[in-house]
Amino acid sequence: MFRRTPRLFAATLAVTALALGACADKADDQPSAGTAAAAYPVTVGALTLDKRPEKIVVLSPTATEMLFAIGAGPQVTAVDDQSNYPADVPKTDLSAFQPNAEAIAGKNPDLVVLSDDRNKIVEQLGKLKIPVYQTPAATTLDDSYRQITELGTLTGHADQATDVATRMKDDIAKLVKDLPQRTEKLTYFHELGPELYSATSKTFIGSLYSQAGLTNIADPADADGKNFGYPQLSQEFIVKADPDFVFLADAKCCQQNADTVKARSGWAGLTAVKNNQVVALDDDVASRWGPRVVDLLRVIIDAVAKVPA
Repeated sequence: MFRRTPRLFAATLAVTALALGACADKADDQPSAGTAAAAYPVTVGALTLDKRPEKIVVLSPTATEMLFAIGAGPQVTAVDDQSNYPADVPKTDLSAFQPNAEAIAGKNPDLVVLSDDRNKIVEQLGKLKIPVYQTPAATTLDDSYRQITELGTLTGHADQATDVATRMKDDIAKLVKDLPQRTEKLTYFHELGPELYSATSKTFIGSLYSQAGLTNIADPADADGKNFGYPQLSQEFIVKADPDFVFLADAKCCQQNADTVKARSGWAGLTAVKNNQVVALDDDVASRWGPRVVDLLRVIIDAVAKVPA
């Protein structure tokens, strides 16, 4: 998921059903030409590359983060207009929301990495003989690990990718291990935007909160799955649920914070507000499924750990 305005977020949710937006080292080691040549061709799914890609165009902020984390950054020659991490990525005006095959082809890529197949862009690039690897929004941590390792295989950084995925798993295991044991689970509301869209436990972000031992108040609002895990809640629903925590994934895009939450009608009496447990997240980190999910989970667990068991 990309950074978005509230209106754009709601529109994206309606049109696309909103499939879901510690940092790994940005190693830039590259295998020698002999090693790279010996490793190819490589195949991931239906995609086979005869040689290591040296001009990669990325139309996914998450994939951009993954590629730089595994040491493939020097091979990335252009990224979309929403990719902003690491800071020195080769950002362009290419759009992942409205991808244009001609504009992408103009970058002379030998591999395009994208998340969503908008405008039938995969088919269009296929007709131009441009290889495409798709990284759809993860629904589990295993999806994230798989995409990282597959990108490592495709780019000639298999060992580094395995190291990144392993480090993520180890860091998450350590974070979860230190959680205090509770007789009753704490509850939370994860806010995607001021329109009160949220994410259930069946989504990727929801699975992270489950790792932290929290109960999601949004789950009953999409019990039948008709909202694909992203229901819009009402003020009354949230006030009645009275969550122990409110996590804001709209702090940067929409300037939401503890004060704006408290000022909402009926919200001043929420347990989360009264106990100063309104937590502002980094919008970008909270909407992506790359290596920085460890940072996100750490913020969540640090907040939970402050509540006496």
